Amino acid sequence: MQKHKQPEHDKPTWLIADESMAWAFNVAKKTGLRTVAFWPASAATFTSMRNIPKLIQDGIIHEHDGSAKTPGLIFQLSPGLPTMNVDHLLWNCLLDSESIKELFHCINTNTESIKSAEFVVCNSFYKAEKPVFDYLNSSKILPIGPLLSGQRFGKPAGLFWSADTTCKAWLDEQDVNSVIYVAFGSWATVDERQFQELALGLELTGRPFLWVVRPDITGKAIIDLLKGLEDRIGGRGMVVQWSPQQEVLAHPAVSCFMSHCGWNSTMEGVSNGVPFLCWPYFADQHLNQTYICDVWKTGLKMIPDENNMITKGQIRDKVEELVGDGEMKKRALEMKEIAITGIEKGGSSFENFNTFISAMQV
Repeated sequence: MQKHKQPEHDKPTWLIADESMAWAFNVAKKTGLRTVAFWPASAATFTSMRNIPKLIQDGIIHEHDGSAKTPGLIFQLSPGLPTMNVDHLLWNCLLDSESIKELFHCINTNTESIKSAEFVVCNSFYKAEKPVFDYLNSSKILPIGPLLSGQRFGKPAGLFWSADTTCKAWLDEQDVNSVIYVAFGSWATVDERQFQELALGLELTGRPFLWVVRPDITGKAIIDLLKGLEDRIGGRGMVVQWSPQQEVLAHPAVSCFMSHCGWNSTMEGVSNGVPFLCWPYFADQHLNQTYICDVWKTGLKMIPDENNMITKGQIRDKVEELVGDGEMKKRALEMKEIAITGIEKGGSSFENFNTFISAMQV
């Protein structure tokens, strides 16, 4: 059978791939495809990876595996940039030394592989990380965010759980600015004792709450852990396995967001003007907390006690402190305005996206 030759105009000319897919960029280089890297996290996290040689030269990490030379060291890549803890660098989030070493070498390889990319587009916006983008000082790096799941056409793809949309009707019944929204993303887990402490803390607030509890969030059956809670709180709280988060955060009933500070959740909270109670678990989440609490000043940190426990008393107190802070809410709404303006016509993210599209048409 004779094969039909593919028309020239149908041949791919560009490859867009996640920054972590080094092999894809290597294939593109061999086949002559032009490349664009997508970076889904903060530009600050990207910058820490890009500066691995500097971190080694400055004596912050070991060259062979990226581990900390001085555990717990707080450093800045440059004046004006957010501070970082060496223990929270992306590759140092794993528990065993062999995994740290493998992840470090993988990240190093990826960073080298994308140097040939014509652009790095990232889910951030210029004013959110202005000092970092100024430090990078590269027309190749284009913040086009915030990219929000609620703005996708059709049903969102790539979710691990089916969203329970009944929570929207429950939110409609709550007072404006009254609900504590609690969600820790797709990966974070807590032990049974911390789970119980969180449940008791939410009960102690006396406020309505919407709590996302994945079936795998602890090693024990959730139904046993929640036993008695619903009887005590009645309809004041709602527990779901997964929520339509973007729609929840946009709801006027939501007053604050208790979050693990994953970057997607951070961008969604910022874009809806919701103040944060920050409870990071690993990797870039600690740096995202620094942005929220120390740079943008739109949230409060949850501080583990000497037993590495966030107590029910602290949960109650932090909620009261946050929802009673009018200035915090004001700053959160200002960040929302900046974020939304950026993606509207004429905004920085809008223009960056046009730059990206125009380059692909040449």
